[in-house]
Amino acid sequence: MASSRSRRMSTSLATLITLAGAAGLSWWGAQSAAQFIETRSRQDVTLALATAGQDWVQVETNGLQVRLTGTAPTEVDRFRAVTQAGSVVDSSRVVDDMTVASRDAMVPPEFKVELLRNDDGISLIGLVPAKTDREALVRSLRTETAAPKVTDLLESAEYAVPEGWADVLAYGQRIAQMTPRAKISIAPGEVQVTALADSRAEKGRLEAELKRLAPKGIKLVTNISAPRPVVAPFTLRFLIDDQGPHFDACAADTEAAQKQILDAAVRAGVDGNPTCTLALGSPTADWAGAAVPAIKAVAALGKGSVTISDADIALIAPEDVPADTFAEVVATLEQTLPSVFSLQAQHEEKNDATQGPAEFAATLSSDGRLSMRGRIADQQMREAVDSFARARFSTVSGNLRGDASMPSGWTVRVIAALEALDGLANGTITVTPDLIELGGTSGDPRATERAAASLSRRLGAGADYQLAIRYDRWMDAALALPDGQYCVDQLNIVMSESEIGFEPSKSTIAGDPAPTLSRLAGIMQDCADYQIEAGGHTDSQGSEGFNADLSRARAQALLKAMSDAGIDTSNMTSRGYGESQPIASNDSEAGREENRRIEFRLLSESPVRNEPLPAPVVLEGVTSDASANAETAQPDVTAEQGRAMAYGPQLPTTESQESDGDADPAPVSTAPATLGVTEQFQTLDEREENLRLPVQTPDADTPRPEKRPDDEDGADETTAADETAE
Repeated sequence: MASSRSRRMSTSLATLITLAGAAGLSWWGAQSAAQFIETRSRQDVTLALATAGQDWVQVETNGLQVRLTGTAPTEVDRFRAVTQAGSVVDSSRVVDDMTVASRDAMVPPEFKVELLRNDDGISLIGLVPAKTDREALVRSLRTETAAPKVTDLLESAEYAVPEGWADVLAYGQRIAQMTPRAKISIAPGEVQVTALADSRAEKGRLEAELKRLAPKGIKLVTNISAPRPVVAPFTLRFLIDDQGPHFDACAADTEAAQKQILDAAVRAGVDGNPTCTLALGSPTADWAGAAVPAIKAVAALGKGSVTISDADIALIAPEDVPADTFAEVVATLEQTLPSVFSLQAQHEEKNDATQGPAEFAATLSSDGRLSMRGRIADQQMREAVDSFARARFSTVSGNLRGDASMPSGWTVRVIAALEALDGLANGTITVTPDLIELGGTSGDPRATERAAASLSRRLGAGADYQLAIRYDRWMDAALALPDGQYCVDQLNIVMSESEIGFEPSKSTIAGDPAPTLSRLAGIMQDCADYQIEAGGHTDSQGSEGFNADLSRARAQALLKAMSDAGIDTSNMTSRGYGESQPIASNDSEAGREENRRIEFRLLSESPVRNEPLPAPVVLEGVTSDASANAETAQPDVTAEQGRAMAYGPQLPTTESQESDGDADPAPVSTAPATLGVTEQFQTLDEREENLRLPVQTPDADTPRPEKRPDDEDGADETTAADETAE
């Protein structure tokens, strides 16, 4: 019995041991398989992600699960990582524990506002930060610009506001106030302006004002254009004289005509790059058809001039041109000209007659003061000239003497000369029965053209005149050249922001001055003609004499560094002020640092002219047959007609105002001159009849019309009297 129980217990134990061993073997096999799968899955997924450039992903395995962690640069990168892992193992095993980088750490979009303004209103297009007060922006534009409407087409984005955004946006609004027709592109740190100005001078003034108002650190890019000027009469004057072939005035109606005219001038011997103004006002579409053969005619003569004033052409040849050559050239030109043009040809003859005593002279100073002297036919003519002069110039004085022997038409010549002088900044005129001489300086590169056109309009295309007008770029408002104080202010701003320093108690520049010198060079490009002083200053440490010498040496060192950097310092001087002009207290280190400085100072408001002004263009001609002896062909004008020339017809009769040189009578008007009828096709006889027309004189209570500004090209408007006379 006992033996039987013992055998049964041995069998059961063996069974248990066998089952336990089998279970252990199964567990060990499962563990080994799980570890293999985990390791293999981690290796495969890691390799796949690294191959795809997703090496920012960390891969962990837990049994069959594949856990992905890490920070994805974008949501797209996170999605791509999950997809890449799912291509290696079953996607159901992939656990996504990745995060996406915060939007605050991402690069913001390009914020930009396009502000478009025209006569219909203002449109705002672009992307702005969400914190931008768009309602305030629209309200400000509507209030400050008086635009008919402001259309907000902006979009916004939740990103940080760029540095300086408020300043650049306010600057763009300011530009919109100043430019009624413009496209203003506003971006962080930069504003681009594309605009249309009313005139060349307005273009220069606008560019200068935009630069002046630009906030610190904002780059301004401008592209401002002006419309073509209106030239009346449409004038071209080409000469070959002792100075060689050249234009005095040249206008073209199209680019094709401009090219034809300039090519003809080059073939005629003009050196360099001649210019011809694209303008409005051509009397015919075939302007080049007359200009080109006219230039060829002068070239064939070898000497002489041709003036085209609207449809009138005056060809003048000097006396040394052979008569048969002159006749042949005139015949060829007459056959070539378009039918609308009329030719007046004059072959100069030697005249040994001495010049008579009849003369009128006037001088215009830079401050607008006109001084006149000479002879006038009688008191009425004197009053007519005086009235015209006071209408054109700010202050008039002089001594005009009555002389009944003056030739007929004398006052017309005097007034025409004064009108041409009005286009200059300063100058002189001399009028004789045979010649009008005009010389002076102007800031308008087309001043000679305007003077020629003015004289041609008043006296005819064949008028005998001589012009000697210099162009001075410092007087040209369109160039927007800075004044001296602006230059000094900009130089001092650069120095206040500069990192230029000096070694202790020495004049040797420490550090890299290149960035500062680069900024100084940009300013000095337009400022080198001004006399500017570089003054050195120190703190109060050290003796007074040592500080004076040290400050002077440092100022000299800066000028030398500027000169070595290619900056023109020929008009700059240096001076040492030592400790004599502190701008802060010397009791603290901060104050002493402020006192150690170099400061620029303007020595003269007028620029230094290192080079002489360009030689004036001198024109000489002889009045053609049709306009010869203009003093007899044109009758003189009455005092009322002289006033009409100055003010227009609605002018009350006033008592005569005589200028004796002791006092300057108050100006009676500032109206521009207006002759009666100056039709381009009128003969001198017709003009004579127009001058004889009576002038309407209203009651004394009738107010005098205010001055009307001249056109861009200097042409006057046509008054009601013109239409009546016509």
